[in-house]
Amino acid sequence: MDLKSLLNCFKNTLMNHLQHKQKQTLLLLLTLALLAYLCCLPKPLFNTPLSQVLESESGELLGARIAEDGQWRFPASDSIPEKFKIAITQFEDRRFYQHWGVDIRALFRAARQNLQAERIVSGGSTLSMQNIRLARQAKRRTLWNKLIEIILATRLEWRHTKTEILGLYAANAPFGGNVVGLEAAAWRYFGKSPHLLSWSEAATLAVLPNSPALIHPGRNRDALLQKRNRLLDRLLEVQALDSLTCELAKAEALPERPLPLPRFAPHLLDKAMKEYGHDRLRTTLDINLQTKVNTILKHHQSILRQNHIHNAAALVLDVETGKVLAYIGNVQGAGAAQGEQVDVISAPRSTGSILKPLLYAAMLQEGSIVPNSLIPDIPTLIQNYQPENFNKKYDGVVPAKRAIARSLNIPIVRMLQLHGLEKFHYQLQQMDFKTINKPPHHYGLTLVLGGAEATLEQVTNTYANMARTLLHFADQSGEYNPYDFRAMQYVAAGKKVSTQKKLLKNAPQFDAAAVYQAFEAMGDVERPNSEGEWEAFSSRRRIAWKTGTSFGFRDAWAVGVDTRYAVGVWVGNADGEGRPGLIGVQAAAPILFDIFKELPNANTWFEPPYDELLQLPICKQSGYRALPICEVDTIWAHRQAVNMKACPYHQEIHLDASRTWRVHSGCEAPHRMEHTAWFVLPPVQEYYYRFKNPAYRVLPPLRNDCALDMQQAPMQLIYPKAFAQIRLPIDLDGERSSSIFQAAHRTPETEVYWHLDSEYIGTTQHFHELSLQPDLGRHTLTLVDAEGNRLEQRFEIVE
Repeated sequence: MDLKSLLNCFKNTLMNHLQHKQKQTLLLLLTLALLAYLCCLPKPLFNTPLSQVLESESGELLGARIAEDGQWRFPASDSIPEKFKIAITQFEDRRFYQHWGVDIRALFRAARQNLQAERIVSGGSTLSMQNIRLARQAKRRTLWNKLIEIILATRLEWRHTKTEILGLYAANAPFGGNVVGLEAAAWRYFGKSPHLLSWSEAATLAVLPNSPALIHPGRNRDALLQKRNRLLDRLLEVQALDSLTCELAKAEALPERPLPLPRFAPHLLDKAMKEYGHDRLRTTLDINLQTKVNTILKHHQSILRQNHIHNAAALVLDVETGKVLAYIGNVQGAGAAQGEQVDVISAPRSTGSILKPLLYAAMLQEGSIVPNSLIPDIPTLIQNYQPENFNKKYDGVVPAKRAIARSLNIPIVRMLQLHGLEKFHYQLQQMDFKTINKPPHHYGLTLVLGGAEATLEQVTNTYANMARTLLHFADQSGEYNPYDFRAMQYVAAGKKVSTQKKLLKNAPQFDAAAVYQAFEAMGDVERPNSEGEWEAFSSRRRIAWKTGTSFGFRDAWAVGVDTRYAVGVWVGNADGEGRPGLIGVQAAAPILFDIFKELPNANTWFEPPYDELLQLPICKQSGYRALPICEVDTIWAHRQAVNMKACPYHQEIHLDASRTWRVHSGCEAPHRMEHTAWFVLPPVQEYYYRFKNPAYRVLPPLRNDCALDMQQAPMQLIYPKAFAQIRLPIDLDGERSSSIFQAAHRTPETEVYWHLDSEYIGTTQHFHELSLQPDLGRHTLTLVDAEGNRLEQRFEIVE
C-alpha cells in the first residue's frame, strides 16, 4: 500500500471514530436531558404551609386556623365545583383539555398583543403554566422564566391528570389579601362551601386570581365587576348557562369585606390539631346537633352570668360507637378575660359527687350491699374529717340507692370506708381516670366527694362505657368484650381499631348487673326543694343521671345516659371562682335535660341482665341478708350478694306478759316471757331516724325491777344550768359575743353529739365544750352520746 492510500485509510478510521464518539456523546447528552426533564418537577409541587381545617362527619366546615405564614390556605379538596371548572377554563385557558401544557396559539397571540402595546399585557400562560409560576413563586415575567414554565408545564401534564391540575390551581391561586385557594376564598368572601357557589360567585372567583387586588373595598371594583360580567357573557355564549340565569347572575352584588370563618368547635380544633397535626381532619361531629347545643349553652350562660358565672361546657357521645356528636369546650361569648379560650372538657376539675354511682356499682358488684341496704347517716368524724350532707340534715340510716338518689355525702363516705379507699382508687385508675394520679392517702375519703380532679371527657365517657357494656351483655351471650370500655372517638377517618377481641367471662370493669342497678338508682334522682325536703326531679324521658357540686361552689356537674346517648355538662368559672347557687342540680342539670330534648328519644330502656341477677331473700327493713327472725322480702340482687352479711339490726327481745316492758331471767320467769323480734337501730342512728319515721318502734324500756345497774347518768351539763337566763356580752364593735357551753362525761373519749333546737351543731370528744351564739329567746340544748344516752337542757338568751 502506498503512502497516500495509507493516509486515506488513517483519515477514514479517525473520522469514523470521531463520528462514533459524537454519537455516544449526543446519546449521553440526550439521556441526561431526558433524566433532567423527568426529574425537573419537584414533588410535591407546592410545599407551602396550610391552614388547619376541621370538618363535621358530613363534611361541613366547623372551623379553621390560619397557616403559619399568615395565609388562609386550605388543604386541597378532593373535588372541584363544576361551575368553577367551567368558569376558570373559559376565562384562563379555553383549550385546557386539548393542549399538553402549552397553548401555542395563545403564546403567539400574547406576543402579538405585547408587541402592539409595547409592554407586557398578556402572558399566554395555560393553567398548567400558571401552576408552575405559582409553585416557583417567580416575581418577574421574563422570557427565561417563561421558557422554564413551558418545560415544567409539559412535565406537569405527564405526571397529573387534567382534573388534578385544576385541583392544584384551585388550591393555590391567590384570591386577594391573605386568601389563597378556592375553598378559603369561598368561605371568606361568600361564607359558604365552594360547591354551593352561584354562577355569579363562581365567575367572580374565576377572574379574581388574574387581578386579586380588585377584591378589596376602595379599589377599582368596577373593573372586577366588568371582568365578571364579560365572563358571564362568555358562559352564555358557550351555553354553560341560559340568558335568564346570566342576567340574574349579573344582578348579584360583589362581596364586601371578608367574612369570619365558622367557629362551631374551636376547642376541638385546638385539641385535634395538637393530637393529630393534620391539615384537614374529618370528625364525627353532627353539625346540626353541635349548633343546637351551642345555642342551649349560650341561652343558659346569658342567665348564669347575672350571678357572675361565665363558663359552661357540654359533651354528647353516641353510646354504641363511642363517637363524639357534639363538643363544646366552652360557651362562646364570655370573652377572653373570662377564660372563653379554656377547653373545660379536657381540663381537670373537682368532681364533687359525680363519681358516687361508680362507688355504688363497685359495692354492688362485690356483693357487700344491695340497693336496699341501710347505710348510717349521722354526724360523722373520721380521723379529723367531718363530712356533711348538702342540706346539713341527717336521716339516721338510709337505703344505699336513696343515698345515690339524694347524693348524700355521709352515707357515701361510710360506704367508701367499708369498700376500701385503696380499692376504689385502683378501680378509678383502671377506668382511665388519668388525672387521679396521686396515692390514695393524698385524697383520703374525700376521693368520692370531690377531693380528686377529673375531666368532663373522662366522666362522660365512663358512663357511656358502662351503658355500652350493659347494652352488649345479651348480644354477647353474657360475656364481655374488653373493647366496650374504651376512649371516646372524635376522628371520623382515623385509624380503625378492631373491636373483635376475645370475650371474657368476667367484666374487666363493671359487670352488667352492677351497671343496671346503678342506673336504676340514678334514674330516681331526688333534689331538695325550697323547704329542704326531697322531691323527685321529673323528666319526660327515662335517663340515668347524676349531678355534682365541688367544694366552695366552684364546679357544677351533670351527666346523663340512656340506651343511645351519654351527655356531660359542666358549669362554672374557668378561673375557679366559686359562686353561691353554683350547684349541679340548679346550674348544670337544666342544661343536661335541654340537650336531651334535642336528641331523638330512645324509647327503650336497658334490659335487666338476669344471668347475673338472682332473687335474694333479704330483711325487709334493713336490706341485708335475712335472719330467721326478720320479716323477709325478695328482690333481684347481684349474684355476689349471697355473701352479704346478715342483718345487723334485728334482735330477739323478751317482754313481760303485758308486752310493755323488757325483762330478763333475773327478774321474770322464762315461761312468763313473750319472745319477739325487734328492729333496733344503734342509739345515735335511732335519734335521727325516728323523727322522720313515725312508724319506728323504740325499744321498750326495762321494767323497774329489771334494771341491771342503777348508776347515775353518765353525762351532765356544767353550763348552762336548767332554765338559766343568759346575757351574752357585747363586744367593742357592738356585736353580741359567744358563750362557752360545757358538759362532762364519765368516759371523756366518748363522742357526744350536740343539738340546738333539734339542729345538729357539732361533735366533741375528750373535751366537751362548744362556743355558741344563740339568738334571743328560749332554746333547748340536747346532747346524745355514742351509747344513746341523752341529756336535754332548756335555757333562755335575754338582752
